Amino acid sequence: MLNNIIIMKKLIFKLTQYIFIIFSLSIYGQEKFYNPIITGGYPDPSICKVGDTFYLVNSSFEYFPGLPIHKSKDLINWELIGYGLNRKSQVNSTVNLIDVQSNGGIHAPTIRYRNGIFYIITTNVYYDALEKKADMINFIITAKNPAGPWSDPIHIEGAPGIDPDLFFDDDGRVWYVGNQMPENPNFNGEGEIWLQELDISEFKLIGTKHLLWRGACGGVWAEGPHMYKKDGKYYLIIAEGGTSFNHSVMVALSETIIGPYISNPRNPIITSRHLSYDNWVNSTGHGDIIELDDGRNYMVLLGIRNEIDRGSNMGRETFLVPLTWEREPYEWKETKHLWPVVAPKTGRVEKINDVIFDGSIQLKSNGFYDQFDSEKLNLKWNFRRYPIEKTYVLDTKNNKLKLLCHPNQIKERGRSALLGFKQKESSFEYLTQMFFEPMTNGSEAGISIFQKDDNYINFTLIKKADKILLQAYVLKNGKLAKEANKQLNQYNGHIKFKIISDIDSYKLYYSTNGMRYNYFTTLDGNLVKSNGYTGAHLGLYATSNGKETKDSASFDYVNYLIKKK
Repeated sequence: MLNNIIIMKKLIFKLTQYIFIIFSLSIYGQEKFYNPIITGGYPDPSICKVGDTFYLVNSSFEYFPGLPIHKSKDLINWELIGYGLNRKSQVNSTVNLIDVQSNGGIHAPTIRYRNGIFYIITTNVYYDALEKKADMINFIITAKNPAGPWSDPIHIEGAPGIDPDLFFDDDGRVWYVGNQMPENPNFNGEGEIWLQELDISEFKLIGTKHLLWRGACGGVWAEGPHMYKKDGKYYLIIAEGGTSFNHSVMVALSETIIGPYISNPRNPIITSRHLSYDNWVNSTGHGDIIELDDGRNYMVLLGIRNEIDRGSNMGRETFLVPLTWEREPYEWKETKHLWPVVAPKTGRVEKINDVIFDGSIQLKSNGFYDQFDSEKLNLKWNFRRYPIEKTYVLDTKNNKLKLLCHPNQIKERGRSALLGFKQKESSFEYLTQMFFEPMTNGSEAGISIFQKDDNYINFTLIKKADKILLQAYVLKNGKLAKEANKQLNQYNGHIKFKIISDIDSYKLYYSTNGMRYNYFTTLDGNLVKSNGYTGAHLGLYATSNGKETKDSASFDYVNYLIKKK
């Protein structure tokens, strides 16, 4: 009987997806796609192409597994295929995701392919609280298959700064392109771009270090460099202006890779800094260019949807815009340079766009459903830092996820029994069914919407003074923003949680009889708005609040249903 119910749930979920696809096609047609192309907190995209397949990697910061990798055949439908960092051996040494600070960890990767090998080069930012300084470890991982396994990190000695790029020149030389603070900075956040040859067999910097450019706007957070070569000339694009409303993409060119570089007089080539703060998307920047077989070009970049308070609970996401190359028309110039023109028709990131390949249909996700019927966690699950051993058990015989009540609570630089998947849209229903019979006072379990260690909503059951309480509490920037609780006198060990989000509010419901939901409370929708680099996750949480216990909570499923606008 149980297996039949599970099969029926799967069929219903798939059917709703197909119905939505057909409905979307009938309304919008088949020749358009919608930004963002990868929804949820996937910032700082970098892209490469091998054969007819595109691969894209994003920053992951303190989350584990790190360096999510997607693939696509048409640039608009993307499948998560794995992570560059998914083993303890990769993140418990020089690269540290064990006790890394919020907004630390893995920053702005670049993915490239050469002679049968994929390369990801990136930075781990770790703040040493004792030394009161940030260590920026730049490293490379390699793989023959982008889905993995990837190598352990190879630390690039003598490479300062963040956001490194790897450039393979057509003469066989390989170059490291990075950013750093100038020796005598004029202001906090001033950056400059540097370059040095890299011995790719030994992963060591060799030769002379060259300073290339301080950007087009005075070097204000000049970072995220990518190097390209076109018609014999070198093009350097960078992010500048910081990751907020002044974010932008700048470009310069040179006859030789070591410079001097000439700034495009029309910089920035893409930004939202000139638009209203109320534009549908803001903070656009940090781009990477991809060329198609037919010579067309596109840029992937990050942006933040304007859904609530000029931001979004999803944080920074991945967008796609067309790019052309145009030569300067000025008759008075002896040398007329060729420059990239991003979004040539409108000059900005548009929500609705023409599809790239004829016949492509963008299949919008209807959400996420997991009934824990696999021996491994679904790839969409993330932890804040590398998880504590024995945090969870997958009971494949009964199709349940058992979450152990660990003494640790959610706290800065800490690890707890907390896991989640990325929030993809603001309007949704999030449901789960839990079995929880705590024996120890202080044991707690339920669901969580979390963005950082000091920015989350928990909706849980807790045993206090031998009574079972239903509670909701909110931490906003480290302070208790709201708390509600209710004693459950008829509790029999089973409970269903439901959260309904309508962008500007969260409505919390519960059911103890498996049929009728009871309203519990309403919370403001901006409580987990991205205050930093990462977007919100929807997840599961258990703790014993400092006590040793054998208590655990079992979850039958999670169901995240996106409400269509």
